Formats: sequence, structure tokens, C-alpha cells
Amino acid sequence: MRHFLITALFLSLAAGCAGGKISPYRIDVQQGNALDEESVARLKPGLSRSQVRFLLGTPLVVDPFHADRWDYVYLYHKAGRLTEQKRVTLYFEGDTLARIEGDVPAAPDAAPVPQSAPATPVEPAMPQEQGATP
Repeated sequence: MRHFLITALFLSLAAGCAGGKISPYRIDVQQGNALDEESVARLKPGLSRSQVRFLLGTPLVVDPFHADRWDYVYLYHKAGRLTEQKRVTLYFEGDTLARIEGDVPAAPDAAPVPQSAPATPVEPAMPQEQGATP
């Protein structure tokens, strides 16, 4: 009876493990500044350093050799794989924001206008008859 129980236990363990690969659990890791599109879209040249810090937070990388450059980096690893990556680099001249580079959403008003768009026809006004009084 004892051998039967040990054999049944071994077979049930083997059957449970045969269905899938056993791997360690990997957690989701979020690193850097969480950059939402709304805050990044509000950036524009002319903002002060304190206004930029209010919108995006403290930059992840402040280079002591390039004090007029701030780097914001965001990485998201889901189960050990990189699924999302964003990077925004801001350049300052003095205390004002001069230039923005990186993953910046396109402004909706900056959409290109097609050059070959047909002109909308304008209907001519009806001429009033001579001698008729309204």
C-alpha cells in the first residue's frame, strides 16, 4: 500500500509539472519619471525651470557638465521585458526653456495642410433685376 501511495504521489507531481515550464516570478518594474502625455504637451519654450519642474518633476539626470540640459527617462519592465520607454530632453538658456527633444506628442494645430486641396466653389450672388423694388 505504501508503494502505491508513493507512486501515485510521484505521478501526480509529474503530471502537474509536465503542463508548463517552471520559471521564477518576475515583478513589474517602473523606473524614472512617469511622463504622461498631458504634462509633456504643456511644455513650450519660454517656461521657467520652476514651471518645468512643477509639470514634470525633478529630472532623472542632471549633468554637472551640461547644467542647461535636463533628461527625463521612463522605463517600464513587465515580467522582465521592456514594454515601454520614453525619453524627453530639455535645453535651457539661462532660466528659460529653449528647446524640447525626444518623445513629445505632436501638437494638433501643427498638422500639415495638404497643398493640392481643391478650392471650395463659391456660388455667385444673384443679380437683382433692374427696375424691381423689393
